[in-house]
Amino acid sequence: MARRIDVRGAAGVRLAAWEFGDPPKGDPSDHGSEPTIPAQSAGGRTTPAGPADPGRTTGVLLLHGLMGRASHWAPTARWLSERHRAIALDQRGHGQSEKPPQAAAYTREAYIEDAEAALEQLGLAPAVLIGHAMGALTAWQLAAKRPDLVSGLIICDMRASALGAASQREWADWFRSWPVPFATLADVRKWFGEDDPWVERPNPARGAFYAEVMQESADGWRPVFEPEQMLTSRETWVYDAHWEELAQVQCPTLVVRGLDGQLGRAEAQEMVRVLPRGQYAEVADAGHLVHYDQPEAWRAAVEPFLDAVFTA
Repeated sequence: MARRIDVRGAAGVRLAAWEFGDPPKGDPSDHGSEPTIPAQSAGGRTTPAGPADPGRTTGVLLLHGLMGRASHWAPTARWLSERHRAIALDQRGHGQSEKPPQAAAYTREAYIEDAEAALEQLGLAPAVLIGHAMGALTAWQLAAKRPDLVSGLIICDMRASALGAASQREWADWFRSWPVPFATLADVRKWFGEDDPWVERPNPARGAFYAEVMQESADGWRPVFEPEQMLTSRETWVYDAHWEELAQVQCPTLVVRGLDGQLGRAEAQEMVRVLPRGQYAEVADAGHLVHYDQPEAWRAAVEPFLDAVFTA
């Protein structure tokens, strides 16, 4: 079961957090306590954003990348929830979270403050942060800003170097190439898994990934996000390098890359060198969507690190 828990981010933006799997023993919703911030779960039950069981192991907050959503973390969150409280956040502009219309709502600071608010309102801190792509950048920027909230960090396929104006133009052109609306979800899977010019070889997992971020409208299937808001979000970090903030992260940090992903081995190893307590792992036969491409290999790569952090 997936339970939705509403939290309030920067400037009061409504954010949907999701707890996958059975509610942990000792969760306040199991004792009839009044909800701090009410939310409606998939089963129609109101659940609170409140502290976890004090006797429970450190919590985990999972942050998806640009265009992603919390459900992309469901397999990871479910195995984590066997022993820990794992919650995935739909970030602003994504999934079922609020999508403010003004461009000023999509700053780096807003994303960081949202994650900070989620940790505090959900009672997860000090937590392990697991982030993919843009979510990983948010995670390490928060870890640098608020070391008291973060006990460990996993960076999944996110570069610390600046990507530049050419990269932003390529993304704008790519969004314009999408043949929206898609007639069916099968068309979504086929285009993103086979026909997209960015696909080098057929990749069913990529097609499934994008099918999760589509919703049915009157004329077909369209993304749950606004592409312009995604470009605005990306613009706030794509022109800058982020090595300085990386060097400020004091907690144990694992840098994970897919061998066919966007983060090259040399840059990943330099990130590990810059991090005060950095470690490195790679996943074979995985592209940028490491945790989604190869969920079992992803688990094998990150679980020993998590075990060490949780038992420290």
